[in-house]
Amino acid sequence: MIAFLKTTPSDIRAREYRIANPDVIDDFPMLWTWFEEDHILSTVLERPRIHTDDAGYFKHDDLWHLLIERISLEYHKRLRDDPAYHDHTTAIVEFARGSEHGGYVQALGHLSDDLLSRAAILYVHVSFEESLRKNRRRYNPERPDSILEHGLPDDKLARLYRDDDWNTFSAPDPEYVTIRSIGVPYVVFENEDDVTTNSTDLMASRLRSVLERLWELQRRRPTPSERKSTA
Repeated sequence: MIAFLKTTPSDIRAREYRIANPDVIDDFPMLWTWFEEDHILSTVLERPRIHTDDAGYFKHDDLWHLLIERISLEYHKRLRDDPAYHDHTTAIVEFARGSEHGGYVQALGHLSDDLLSRAAILYVHVSFEESLRKNRRRYNPERPDSILEHGLPDDKLARLYRDDDWNTFSAPDPEYVTIRSIGVPYVVFENEDDVTTNSTDLMASRLRSVLERLWELQRRRPTPSERKSTA
């Protein structure tokens, strides 16, 4: 989906998908760097691993939250270096969180207020079985560090991502989730039929529809004071 948006001509992308120049902030490269560092520490420098155990699980659950804090940090560095950033760029923040490590309730709570006040969420919904199939299909053992070709063993994927708190988190309101009194609009992109792989035309149509809806929700999003007055 992100690859599709990146390769869509800028005028069409802005008009039909409401996306400016896409700038992706993904936590996977950050996470993978930790794996590589731990491997070097344990096998070359003969020192203890810092982030992960020998099985590749984080030593501390709050390291998942550290990744989200890093996303906010990267976002703020972009604003620092380019005060006109949002005049020409859409930041696309990508991450997934299972209930095993705090779910979306805890993860989204670690994004900064500045980021949340501009944010709009597109949640891609698939069953765990479909996630498992796609994980197996995309995995390339020659490029485990690749955003598009990385994968997890079946048992690790099940432990980390089988359970997902999105439905309970979003249940109170069909249009906005509340994070520290900030109402963040959201839409759900249904991808059980894997249109992101199997049908570019259908994916484009579906994406256009949900992003138009998200744009409208963002345009009329309530302020924190308005949300308090209706609570």
